[in-house]
Amino acid sequence: MPRDDGFDHDILILGGGLVGSALACALDGRGWRIGQVEASAPASGAPGFDERKLALAAASLNALASLDILPRLATPPAPIRRVHVSRAGDFGAVRLDAAQMGHEAFGGVVLARELGEALESRLAGVQGLVRHRPATVVAVTPDPDGPRVQLDPTSGGQALRAKLLVAADGNRSLARTALGIGTDEHDYGQTLLVCSLATDRAPDGTAWERFTEQGPVALLPMAGGHYGAICAVARGQAEAVLALDDAAYADYFQQRFGWRAGRVRRVGKRSAYPLARIVADRIVAPRAVLMGNAAQSIHPIGAQGFNLGLRDALALAQRLDGGDPGEPARLAAYAASRREDRERTLAFSDGLARATANDGFPMHVLRSLGLVALGHLPGLAAPLAAGAMGYRGDVPALSRPRP
Repeated sequence: MPRDDGFDHDILILGGGLVGSALACALDGRGWRIGQVEASAPASGAPGFDERKLALAAASLNALASLDILPRLATPPAPIRRVHVSRAGDFGAVRLDAAQMGHEAFGGVVLARELGEALESRLAGVQGLVRHRPATVVAVTPDPDGPRVQLDPTSGGQALRAKLLVAADGNRSLARTALGIGTDEHDYGQTLLVCSLATDRAPDGTAWERFTEQGPVALLPMAGGHYGAICAVARGQAEAVLALDDAAYADYFQQRFGWRAGRVRRVGKRSAYPLARIVADRIVAPRAVLMGNAAQSIHPIGAQGFNLGLRDALALAQRLDGGDPGEPARLAAYAASRREDRERTLAFSDGLARATANDGFPMHVLRSLGLVALGHLPGLAAPLAAGAMGYRGDVPALSRPRP
């Protein structure tokens, strides 16, 4: 039932993934009446989190530590101390060393499932949070006085109203469509295969990214002496590659990646994800905000997507400091504060994906010269490292290094 002011919640979050849940945690103790709608049942575990490996930037780790989420991880993040970037067929490579730049690490790698479990643990203590779960949203009705959300009858059939609606409901966001926000979309024609992998050399804190004509391949250091491996393949070949047995896939990955990390000895179960860019035309509407994949789904090059979405959530929480959470001036200021980080991150991700996939000779020469320059001129590499650590634009306070 609506409260005395006619609203069920001050802030209603659609989605229980990384971004929506992190926002709820960041609002803890602020006095807000928070609602969160999530389709999965509690017994199914953390929603939307699986065996993928997430490279979290240093800025993200700072925030998760401040929010008391990082200490709840079953396995501490595996630090990324060095980054090695190359492109098959090009000369030159980018080698970044955190210690040489005065940092302990550029970030850390966690298992998505374990991050989800840590978030679930933290959400249990958030003051003023009501979780509608399992519940499916069937309609969102825009309203300048407070958007309305209708839940499916099998979910209780509630009609919820909030002063501010936060749509963190995925790349095919129902709320985004209902709010009349368009998108710019690009299908990369690739499928990303993800698995765990072990080589005959133990990880030493180096994250490897190798670009090829077919798409990127990468190795992320993980706790336990293995790697998180990603491999992009052309969409038409994905089914055949996914059907390879372990030994054949190990050979395939070795051929695509090379021998820099040693011989591939074992590979785990593979999962597949189509790669597409879906970017909302705007991230705010009257009394509504888009964030996470609802705001932008981007190519996983450089592991930018999760980190950008988390910074969105932190920046919004920073501006929700009392008063009316959905007032137009507040949302306009939030959108302005996110513009530089969002635009630079989107340009970096999409530009790198397209440039590294171009196999023409002129692009080969340009890429090679760029790799040589980045590898030998510290003044060029420093901004790249800062971006990889999540320090772009107006950095949310929780993401900044702790004293």
